[in-house]
Amino acid sequence: MSTSPFVPPDFDVPESLSGTGFRLEPLNGRHNEADHAAWTSSIAHIRATPGFQDRDWPPPAGMSLEENLRDLDQHAEDFARRTGFTYSVLDDGGEVIGCVYIYPSRTDSGVAQVRSWVRADRAELDRPVHDAVAAWLSSAWPFERFDYAPRV
Repeated sequence: MSTSPFVPPDFDVPESLSGTGFRLEPLNGRHNEADHAAWTSSIAHIRATPGFQDRDWPPPAGMSLEENLRDLDQHAEDFARRTGFTYSVLDDGGEVIGCVYIYPSRTDSGVAQVRSWVRADRAELDRPVHDAVAAWLSSAWPFERFDYAPRV
């Protein structure tokens, strides 16, 4: 990943987004157990989600809680350094049900690469999360372009 800030220095990075049945908050280590439970319960579902089909995450064999925590800590560090932004998707009760990743494209520095997933048992929220995030990126973020696999 890049070590250069992904957004202008004067841009106030949004701390949250709320939608019907969900909200986003920056992902960090305190989400470890709930995040781990969310994605490990839905590996096949996530790998079939638009934007994840050609990726090596999530690993089919899973990973340990310690490995997951290192991953979450790296995302939190990226957020603090403004090189990428990862948000936990929480339901109205505060349970982790997914994740949103906003990072620079690896192939075009002028494009934000966005991916999101929700747990298999909350699949009905995939499109509402996608649509809310896409509108949020257009209205509240400084990106001229973003790549976010559409939902059908």
